[in-house]
Amino acid sequence: MLQRIYAIFRARNLEFLRDRAALSWNLILPVLLMFGLAFIFGGGGRNEYTVGVLQEGSELILDQHPFLKTRYVKFVAINDREAGFRKVSRHQLDLLLQLEGDRQYWVNPDSPKGYFAELALLQSDTAGSSNIRKSQISGEAIRYVDWVLPGILGMNMMFSCLFGVGYVVVRYRKNGFLKRLRATPLRPIEFIVAQVASRMVLIMTITIVVYAGTHVLLDTRMEGNYLTLLLIAAVGAVSMISLGVVVAARVTSEELAGGLLNLINWPMMLLSGVWFSLEGAGAVVQQAANIFPLTHVLKSARAVMLDGATLFDVAPSLLAMTAMSVIFLALGARFFRWSQY
Repeated sequence: MLQRIYAIFRARNLEFLRDRAALSWNLILPVLLMFGLAFIFGGGGRNEYTVGVLQEGSELILDQHPFLKTRYVKFVAINDREAGFRKVSRHQLDLLLQLEGDRQYWVNPDSPKGYFAELALLQSDTAGSSNIRKSQISGEAIRYVDWVLPGILGMNMMFSCLFGVGYVVVRYRKNGFLKRLRATPLRPIEFIVAQVASRMVLIMTITIVVYAGTHVLLDTRMEGNYLTLLLIAAVGAVSMISLGVVVAARVTSEELAGGLLNLINWPMMLLSGVWFSLEGAGAVVQQAANIFPLTHVLKSARAVMLDGATLFDVAPSLLAMTAMSVIFLALGARFFRWSQY
């Protein structure tokens, strides 16, 4: 069994390495994106003021205070006080406001946007600014390039995992390669495991090389443990490769496979937080995003890189991705077929 899996694993690796164009593209694209975004957003990636409002629910009540109706300010509900403090310290929130109970606000004295957000708050407080107590939270800003690095790496991983397995297996089926393999003792689960292992080794190698290069050249933030980050990437890669296996299990047309993979890729890229945070989105959108493995990859990777999260902190995301992998692999093996007919 292991010999059969290794034979398919080795053949797939050699096939990919001989495709110089695909190998170069997987290495160059994320690097170009990172340097482009670092140049464009070198001074910060947000063009509007962002104010957090401490409250129980997710829906903001604008009548609580005139400030909540201020134009050009994005208000987001914050349910976790400590998380709100952390965002203010890192300039991710320009100001944190509490209107329920003891009215007060927190601002970073080193934040230029926080200064103007505070002025807007005090000017809009028709009851008198003395009714709102001020507190200060200091801290260093997180650059947009620090925040977006996991998104770029995750996006590159997503495309490589899904198309590297889903599209390739369909091509094998269409040109008759799978039909010939059917005459061998190889079982569907062995073929799938070999494909997953091959793609995972290639993706992890490329991701590590790209991350190391951008981390050194752009001096990106890393607060947590590198082994925890590596584990997140590995589990996330397996879950997305397994999803590609489900698409490729029975599809016989490369055009249909491409359409189905794009149908998965684009919602996942838009809703998983690759380019922007979903904090201001509705609760339904945020819950829907959790069905995608990429959401768990980015959420846990950013927690490790930006907040210094431990393995215990990201365990729920790792368990969710592991469960997805088991389900996807089981479905892929159950419905896999060797030939087009």
